[in-house]
Amino acid sequence: MNAPILTERELIDALATERERGKTIAFANGVFDVLHVGHVRYLQDASRVADVLVVGVNGDESVRGLKGEGRPVMNERERAEIIAAIRGVSYVTIFHEQSPARLLGDLKPDFHCKGTDYTPDSVPERDVVTAYGGKVVIVGDPKDHSTSAILRRMKDEG
Repeated sequence: MNAPILTERELIDALATERERGKTIAFANGVFDVLHVGHVRYLQDASRVADVLVVGVNGDESVRGLKGEGRPVMNERERAEIIAAIRGVSYVTIFHEQSPARLLGDLKPDFHCKGTDYTPDSVPERDVVTAYGGKVVIVGDPKDHSTSAILRRMKDEG
């Protein structure tokens, strides 16, 4: 069964219920434009950090700001639906800022999971997470996979 894709308000309510049940919450985020094995490994590793895994998917406008014109390749709803189908993902939400910092401050997950291209000290949202008592966790395999590289290869070979 796929994870539900919730609005931020619905997600805040769902997480309140999860916390009442004594569950711990992890949060991971990304663009997830062309899904590859690095994404799957990152999310499945993040799902082992806590009882519940929330995944924030960057909205279309924020992706354009981060990645440039021509991106995303898939719209936000389709990307969220694909992420919701990955084993270990509990909830998905779409956020519209380039950074998940505000969303982290609103959700206050126990753990903020970032990929191996970061260190605990280099995570941009680290101060937000530590301010409410959360922890930053590095998860996934080495950053050997890239949607941008896949798209370049497809264009070159296409």
